[in-house]
Amino acid sequence: MKVLLAVAALVAAAGAVSDSVEDLEFDSWKVEHGKKYKSEEEESQRKMTWLANRKLVIEHNMLADQGLKSYRLGMNIFADMDNQEYQAMFSSCLDTSNETTSLCTSTIQPEEEDTAPLPCSLDWRARGYVTDVKNQGCCGSCWAFSAVGALEGQMYRKTGRLISLSGQQLVDCSWGFHNHGCNGGWPHRAYQYIKARKGLEADFTYPYKAKGRRCRFNPQRIRATCRGYVCLPKGNEVALKRAVAKVGPISVAIDCSKHTFQLYKSGVYDEPGCSKTRVNHAVLLVGYGRAWRRKPFWLIKNSWGVKWGDNGYIRMSRDKRNQCGIASYAVYPVV
Repeated sequence: MKVLLAVAALVAAAGAVSDSVEDLEFDSWKVEHGKKYKSEEEESQRKMTWLANRKLVIEHNMLADQGLKSYRLGMNIFADMDNQEYQAMFSSCLDTSNETTSLCTSTIQPEEEDTAPLPCSLDWRARGYVTDVKNQGCCGSCWAFSAVGALEGQMYRKTGRLISLSGQQLVDCSWGFHNHGCNGGWPHRAYQYIKARKGLEADFTYPYKAKGRRCRFNPQRIRATCRGYVCLPKGNEVALKRAVAKVGPISVAIDCSKHTFQLYKSGVYDEPGCSKTRVNHAVLLVGYGRAWRRKPFWLIKNSWGVKWGDNGYIRMSRDKRNQCGIASYAVYPVV
């Protein structure tokens, strides 16, 4: 009897320690991500979701430790959201209300294809083409950041100067080109606007506010121009690789809806369940290479801040039948 009581006491103590560790982890996570809740009830609900995500992260990373997964998950800024809420947060990032406005048709024909061999790996960050990671916040402006990122690279290629360009100008001012500010848009429509208005301001003269405002564009402060754009063949990863290697960073769209993308931390993201056709998030493709066990990947710059993913980046599977739609919508500006 005494033995049973001792065992029960040990189990209870272990449970208390576990609860204590989880409480400490949750409190530390809240501080790290600046999380504050309106009521004790909301905090309790958020903590339950956080604990469920924590369990998912631990189980997934155990498989990664055994070499059964090629990437790891982490308790990032979205760890107190269930997947349904997370998806709703970014559901308006790409405007899919009108299929004709989402179709990308080149306004400029690409240069004749160069048959020279391509480098085995490439990272445009190391060559000065890529600005710091931005955070779109609670605004469906991924399309603007993706468009701006590719234009920043092309302006650097032309002028040798890397300038962070204004995503806010696109959010505020490109409504007449079938974009809808924080309610979604498309990068090629952003390029149409920039061409029509003869330029785009820098971020330091037209800073990002994470919400739509009255258009304040000043033509006297233009820092980038665009003559048109090139749309790459749909679903063709070979053409996408050649474009990245020969042109620079490319605007692409992906399916980011899965729980694993929500909590991605590092490694090569391999998610066969994501869609090849239903893309819902625009990002910037800045390179490619091979990882551990020679697993090919695309190097992607996201716009969710540096506390998501690998300092704001994700490596996504390459040459896996257009996984997550990485090559379904790819476009770059011509300056």
